[in-house]
Amino acid sequence: MSEYLAHISDDKTRTQTVREHLEQTAQLAGEFARPFGAEEAARQTAMAHDIGKFTQGFQARLRGGPKVDHSTAGAVELLKAGNPYGVFCAAGHHTGLPDGGNRRDQEGATLWGRLNRGAPEDYSPWKEEIQLSTTSLPPLCGNFEAAFFTRMLYSCLVDADFLDTEAFMAGQPVPRGAGEDIPVLLQKLRDYTAPWLQKPEGELNQRRSAILRQCIQRGREGKPGLYSLTVPTGGGKTISSLSFALEHAAAHGKRRVVYVIPYTSIIEQTADTFRKILGAKNVLEHHSSANLDQSSDDDETKERLRLAAENWDAPIIVTTNVQFFESLFSNRSSRCRKNHRLAESVLIFDEAQMLPLPYLLPCLRAIRCLVEGYGATAVLCTATQPSLEKFFDGLPVEEICPNVQELYEALRRTTLRRGGELTLAELASLMESRLAALSIVNSRAGAVELFRLLPEEGRFCLTTLMTPAHRRQVLAEIRRRLSAGLPCRVAATSLVEAGVDLDFPAVYREEAGLDSILQAAGRCNREGKNPPEQSLVTTFSLPGRIADALALGRGLFREVAGEVEDPASPEAIRLYFDKLHDFKGNALDQKGILEAIEKGIGGCEMPFAQVAKDFQLIQSETRQILVPLPGSAGGQERKKEEQALDALVSALKAGNCSRQLLRRAGQYMVSVYPSHLQALLDTGACVLAPGDIAILEDTARYDQAVGLSLPSEGGEGLFF
Repeated sequence: MSEYLAHISDDKTRTQTVREHLEQTAQLAGEFARPFGAEEAARQTAMAHDIGKFTQGFQARLRGGPKVDHSTAGAVELLKAGNPYGVFCAAGHHTGLPDGGNRRDQEGATLWGRLNRGAPEDYSPWKEEIQLSTTSLPPLCGNFEAAFFTRMLYSCLVDADFLDTEAFMAGQPVPRGAGEDIPVLLQKLRDYTAPWLQKPEGELNQRRSAILRQCIQRGREGKPGLYSLTVPTGGGKTISSLSFALEHAAAHGKRRVVYVIPYTSIIEQTADTFRKILGAKNVLEHHSSANLDQSSDDDETKERLRLAAENWDAPIIVTTNVQFFESLFSNRSSRCRKNHRLAESVLIFDEAQMLPLPYLLPCLRAIRCLVEGYGATAVLCTATQPSLEKFFDGLPVEEICPNVQELYEALRRTTLRRGGELTLAELASLMESRLAALSIVNSRAGAVELFRLLPEEGRFCLTTLMTPAHRRQVLAEIRRRLSAGLPCRVAATSLVEAGVDLDFPAVYREEAGLDSILQAAGRCNREGKNPPEQSLVTTFSLPGRIADALALGRGLFREVAGEVEDPASPEAIRLYFDKLHDFKGNALDQKGILEAIEKGIGGCEMPFAQVAKDFQLIQSETRQILVPLPGSAGGQERKKEEQALDALVSALKAGNCSRQLLRRAGQYMVSVYPSHLQALLDTGACVLAPGDIAILEDTARYDQAVGLSLPSEGGEGLFF
């Protein structure tokens, strides 16, 4: 038996040889790469990745010696074997995909710098035990496709490497693979939607039923590719798109459905809906503040979902734009590990108009890659289709419900009118004249000030200065009052626009981009109980200067409103987005991601590390503060939540910063700018726990009506 070991168990009683580890990792990596035709390349890459462990230095490291470079050796051998993609993967399987550099590099951490220096120690014994097979590589048409393939190959390697190591350390394979097969899930969804298809009552439900039927039919009959689904708000888009996805997955042997949503503030509602229909064990909700402990009452299900969050080994994934796209452009093993699961999947991009404009072109190029090269079917799903087909360079985009104009006219539930300039006091007066009304303004400060001007009975405020747990409780009370016909007036920011299920008879929206205004309109007469002429969505401007980030959208909205008869029509939406895209131009790839990948950066080829650093969808340098206050309104549930929060704070202060704990804490976090956090720290209202985690000590700073009160930079004055 080989004397060269890859791992020693924690209790020092078991060993795994390098050969065993390489063979088992290669088998797994090959299975992972099979859906996109790279099984041989993945097996070869995995067989080579750890041959640097055939050294005396690494064997000493296993027994407590100093760290050694065991990755360069595999990269050197894969270069000799003619696998340039595997070279990057082997070199970065622990430290991340490196920048390629250039062939003259002798210093630094670039791939060529390492290859030119060679492995630091003799690893020749590998030849006595390991044989690298030859491999064929897919034809790739450019550097972007080559870089994308490298990341997918890397994903297969690092996931397989981790799983084999995990199984050895545990003494047996760890139970993984959450959920049931696609045909089982499809039957659950069919059972759920069957009443919708039989005898729908009322015109609105009949329209929803027709949309659902179209999605089911196209899911079964349509070929894999790129689709759009344009359904006005209230048309049942979420369930219809899931029906398309599962029907399509069953018909074409797709492995999973990935539902991609812009914001965490709206993702929970979708995930909860899917769990109720399909069962908790089948739905992985994965984003920065997801609390997997709340996903199920069953401990085994929770553990399997926790493991599935590492590599998306689940049939239904509900995630964010940030998690999805940053993983595709990352160079870190922990982020890239899940990427191979996207091959042969159905990808639903909900609220497609909210794909991040500064990164729009790289995001769309990635979607195109997944569709053309990795067997994925993608759906751009929205009520306000953002005219993206022009960016797919000839790849056809097929509309699932092609009668867009007819649907708009049939499902129109509101009338959009312009109200001119209003003060907040005038706006509050207009809201007071109605039993129920929603106003959406462009700033948190404006929402709080408006809230203070409203009559006290039934007034609410919704902003990101409130924790997600608190917002959920407030939203539940708002829905209760609306259902009971009680006074209910809400001052909010744009967080309520997309995916938040509220139904007001009147909505006021401060001028912004047309997409935001139409999303706000989706909170008005949602169930179509009143005539469109009586369901008014009023746009208005407030005195003073608008923020630069909103000025362009407002200006384009005003342009479009002056050019078309109906500013809510499909014609107006297309015109708005065409103007927006034309105006933005090169700013649709603000960081030059595509050029960096295609042409390199300053002579550096394949700049994986630099691209990963630049591809950050959330640019604002905000900090999060844990607010240890329960979101529950009262009773036994609140007491349990208080006890859990006390335990959470104690664990964080003791230095326990596990990923699981931080996810749980996300439900009680508020994002603020660094200057605001520093002011809270200076006054003693906040403390920093180990891991640089901010915890609010002075809970009197958190107003149960409007959220966190922030000290002004000039002293103790409060503003919001």
